[in-house]
Amino acid sequence: MEKIFEKLKGNSRQGQELPLINDVMGENADKKTAVVTGGSGFLGSHLTDLLLSKGYKVIGIDNFITGNDANIAHLAGNPDYKFVRHDVTNYIYLKEDVDLIFHFASPASPIDYLEHPIPTLKVGALGTHNALGLAKAKKATILLASTSECYGDPLVHPQREDYWGNVNPIGPRGVYDEAKRFAEAITMAYHRFHGVDTKIVRIFNTFGPRMRLRDGRVVPAFIGQALTGTPLSIFGDGSQTRSFCYVSDLIDGIYRLSQSNFHEPVNIGNPGEMTIKQFAEKIIEFTGTESQISYHPLPVDDPKVRQPDISRAKAVLGWEPKVSFEEGIQKTIEFFRGHPDLATFVKK
Repeated sequence: MEKIFEKLKGNSRQGQELPLINDVMGENADKKTAVVTGGSGFLGSHLTDLLLSKGYKVIGIDNFITGNDANIAHLAGNPDYKFVRHDVTNYIYLKEDVDLIFHFASPASPIDYLEHPIPTLKVGALGTHNALGLAKAKKATILLASTSECYGDPLVHPQREDYWGNVNPIGPRGVYDEAKRFAEAITMAYHRFHGVDTKIVRIFNTFGPRMRLRDGRVVPAFIGQALTGTPLSIFGDGSQTRSFCYVSDLIDGIYRLSQSNFHEPVNIGNPGEMTIKQFAEKIIEFTGTESQISYHPLPVDDPKVRQPDISRAKAVLGWEPKVSFEEGIQKTIEFFRGHPDLATFVKK
C-alpha cells in the first residue's frame, strides 16, 4: 500500500484523478453518487465509509492541504469509490451525474487555519461557491459542513441555532469563523434564489480514530502527551468548557440531515459538557500515564464555553448521540497507541 500511495502522490496533478484509486467507478446505474470534498480528512473519510455502506458510489475530492491519504488507503480497489486530487477553490468539473454533495473541505483546527489563513478564507468562500455551483448544475442536494465556531465566544449557553454568535471578525480565529459564516450565507442564498436543495450542519467538537496526532486540537494533543509521558498543556486555568462527540455519532447525524427536508442550520454534537481540566484528568486516568498538567496563557478569542443545544436535531432528525464519552475516548486512545508518529511526538 505504501508503494501505491507513493506512486499516487507522484502521478497526481491539480484537477486530475488519482488513477490508482479507481479512476473509473463501476457502472451500476442503480446506485446514487455522492461527492465528498475534503474526502481524505478525518470527518470526510468516515463519512465516505458510511456512504459506501449505504450503497452510494462516492467521489472524494481533496488537495491534501490537511488531509491524509492513509485515511482512504483502505478504499483502493473499491469499484464504488473514485478520488480526484483538486483544490475546490478552482472550478469543479465532474462528468458523472451527482445526487448528493457534502462540502467538507477546509482546514479545521486552530494550528491549520492560523498557518493557512488565506486558503481557509478561500475554501469557505470560493470553495463553497464552486460546490454550490456543482450542486446547481447537477441538480444535486448539497450539505455544508459548518461549525460551532459560528457562535464565536458565545454569550448564550448552551448554543441554539437561532443564536447569531459573538465573533471577532479581525481576530486570528476570524479567518475560520467568518469563512464558515459566509459559507452559511451563500448556501442559504443559493437555496432561496436558485432553489438548490441545501442543508447546513454546525459541527461541535468531535473525536475518534483518524484524527491527526499533531493537529493542535485538545483530544489528540492530550492523548499524545499522555502516551509519551509529557505534561498535558492546558491553556488558561482549564475552566473553559467543551463537549465531545464521538465520530460515528456525528456522521450518523450528518447523514440523517442529508436525507431530511430541513434547510436551516442544525447543531450536531454531544451536549455532555466538561471543563478542559476535567478532560485532562480523564485522559490521565484512562491512559494510566504519570504525566502532570502544565498551564499556559489562553490564546486570543478562545471560547470560554461550548455546548450544543440539540433540541432541533432531536425533533427534526430523531438524532442524539449514543456512544458514551468513556467508550469513545478509549477507542481513540487505542488508535493513537499504534500511531506511527507517536514515537516522535513532542507537544510544544
